[in-house]
Formats: sequence, C-alpha cells, structure tokens
Amino acid sequence: MNKRQFKKYGLLAFVLIFICSLLLTACDTSSTTSPANSNSNPANKSNATSELSGSITFLTNRTDMIGKEYDDYLKRFNEKYPNVQIEFEASQTDYNQQVKVRMASGELPDVLFIPNIPNSDLPKYFAPLDDLGLNDQITFKDFRSFDNKVYGIATGSATAGIVYNKKAFADAGITAIPKTWDEFLAACEKLKQNNVIPLASNFKDKWPLNTWAYDTPRLIENNADFPNTKLKTDTPFTLDNGYGKSFSLLKELNEKGYLEPDINSTNWEQSKKDIAQGKMGMYYLGNWVINQIIGAGTTSDNVGFFPLPYDNSGELHAGLSPDFFYAVAKDGKNVEAAKAFVKWMLEDSGYEDFAGFIPPLKDRQSKLPQLVEFQSTGVKLQEGLTDDAAVTEISNKAQIDLPAIIQEFVLAKDPQAVLDKWNAAWAKAKKDLGY
Repeated sequence: MNKRQFKKYGLLAFVLIFICSLLLTACDTSSTTSPANSNSNPANKSNATSELSGSITFLTNRTDMIGKEYDDYLKRFNEKYPNVQIEFEASQTDYNQQVKVRMASGELPDVLFIPNIPNSDLPKYFAPLDDLGLNDQITFKDFRSFDNKVYGIATGSATAGIVYNKKAFADAGITAIPKTWDEFLAACEKLKQNNVIPLASNFKDKWPLNTWAYDTPRLIENNADFPNTKLKTDTPFTLDNGYGKSFSLLKELNEKGYLEPDINSTNWEQSKKDIAQGKMGMYYLGNWVINQIIGAGTTSDNVGFFPLPYDNSGELHAGLSPDFFYAVAKDGKNVEAAKAFVKWMLEDSGYEDFAGFIPPLKDRQSKLPQLVEFQSTGVKLQEGLTDDAAVTEISNKAQIDLPAIIQEFVLAKDPQAVLDKWNAAWAKAKKDLGY
C-alpha cells in the first residue's frame, strides 16, 4: 500500500470508528435511562394489575349462615383478596325455582348453585371451571360437565340415613340400632310409647321428602341409574317398583302415627330444636343435617347416624350423592373474582365440615364422628348418577315433582290413583316430545 492509499483508507477507517462510537453511545444511553420509568417495564405492569378486585354476589340457600359464618368467611377471604367485595344473598323461597326465574330474565348472581337443568344447557349460563386446577381433585367431576368442560363443582357429598337422638333412644329402651324394617318399626313404637315423635318428616315443606323420592327408590331397585329407566316405559310409577315401595314406607309410618301429629303444619327450623332436645327421635336425611342439630342445642356425642333398613334382608345400603354444585355466571362482571371465591370456598373455608358433608376434594377426610359410626355398620354405598337429559325434559314438561307426588300419595285413600295420574302425565309428555 502506498502513502496515498494509506491516507485514503486511514481516513475512511477513522470515519467508521467515529460513527460506531456515536451509535454505541446512543445504545448505552437508551439502556441506562429506560428503567428509570417503571411504567415502561412489562413485568411491573403485570404485578400492578394481577390483584383481583370487584364486587360479586353469592346467592345461597343457607339463610341460617347470613350474618354469622358467612361474615367469618368474608373476613378470611379478604385476607387473601382484599379488593373483592362479596354480598351474600339469601334465597327465601324455593331455590331451584328462584334461580330458574333469574336465568330466564338474564339476571343471575355471580356465584350460585346450579338448578335442575340439563347439562347441555350449562354453557348457556355458566363459565367453565377447569382453569381452577381442581379437576383431578374433585368428586363427581362429570356430574355437572358438558363437552369435556366442568361447569359445576360439588359443595360436598352426602349420604342419607337415620340421624337420631341417642338419649331419646336410650330412654325408650332401644339398645341396638335397627337393621331390618321390622326392627325399625319396633324402635318407632318404643319412641312413641315414650312420648317422643319417632320421625320428623317435615312433610309440609316438601323438600325434606327428597330422600324418599330420589335416594330410596334407587336403593330398593339396587340400581343407581333407576330414574333413567323411565325412558323405557309409559308407566314409571308402580306400587311394586322402587317408587311405589319407597312412597309406601313413608305412608306406613304416617298411618302408624310415627310422624308429626299434623304433617300439614310441620316446621323445619323448630324440628331441629326438637330433635336436639329429644322431643323428636329421628330424621331420614343426609348427613349434612347432623351439625345443624348440634347447633340447635345438643352435643355431638348425643347425635348418631345409621342407614335406613328399608327391607327385612338385613343388608344395609345407602346412596352417595353430591349436594349443590357451585357455579359462576358466565356473563358476570367479575368472573375471575367469582372463580377465586369458589376455589377459596372449596379449599379454605371449611364449609364441608360446618355443613356436615363428605369433603368435595378427594384428599380431604371428614371430621364428623357420625360418619365413622355410619360406615361401621358395613353399609354398602351406591354412588348416584345424573339424570338423562331426556328424563329431565320429559319430567319438566309433565310437571313431575317427586316430593309433591309423595305428598299426594301419603295422604291419598287410593294411592294407585295418584300413580295413574302421574303415569298419564309422563306418557303424554314423552309422546309429545317424541321419545
């Protein structure tokens, strides 16, 4: 390279070095000044907006918890989610019907229990709950699911049986729990002779008859899917099948004077106090009622629990069924906050123990000693199944209300006429709908 060429390329190299130094300076200035503004940091933005907030409403059937346990739940929930406000709205009427009315009007609360609707309708009203991360932990996962998505999670599970006052039994000379229907009737007679109302039916309130309407027929038939067999017949209600036999058991108890003296004027809240005090001897309900009796004025060790011996075989059976299912309205204004509340209720509230439920999460154990007694009888549990959508559709069109049919049946001079009436309604609805 000659002197002239050196000067030429040397000058070019100098210019290039100078330009690069300016560019590097600019880059360095940018990198040191950017973090000074925290709003420009995406991570900081995420942290600033990740905390849930908003107001939600929970429509509950537990009117007795308003202003009491729910206040404690809110306080503990707000320790984790301080910016979420919750209003607990108590249903003062038939919960199922009230929710259906609000569904029709498009005014669902944020959190609620799923009413009696086909699972195919769930996506119309509710948000999927799969993102709560609980699918592998919950019981009855598919019970309120559709198209492989979970729309409802059980508040807990229950098994129906005889909840009884131990002192009332002892005072009446009942030394062993009945294991046959005849033994059960004998125990009722002893209670009656000791001036104790043997069984609180709460007949007038209708809903306490659910055990006779839904649980016992399945057990008598030894078929968890028994309600769905109605699709194969125009006469689903007969005296010699699960429905007729179950209804007849309650009718027999009434005719023998083992229910309340006036079954048309029963009082649910008062009955809990009467069971607690031993004025009444038994309920035939789910284990969820045990803690309510204790709360009404007795001690846990005075309340027992055994399966209803609905026949004379000596074998004891009971159904296992979910209680209400939590759901989140998909059109709510604060869906994520509502989901957080549902998850908190399942994981942290302790509601299942308060309500006397078998926990909805598989890794949780019940703290209820009465369940230990119940299972020590060797009872065989039958897990319930959901009704076929067609059964629900036909039942709704025919206005089939099993507890209401039981009310008619028990009071009727001709119970067969009651069954004939509802068989006709079923058959017509079935035909009209093309089944």
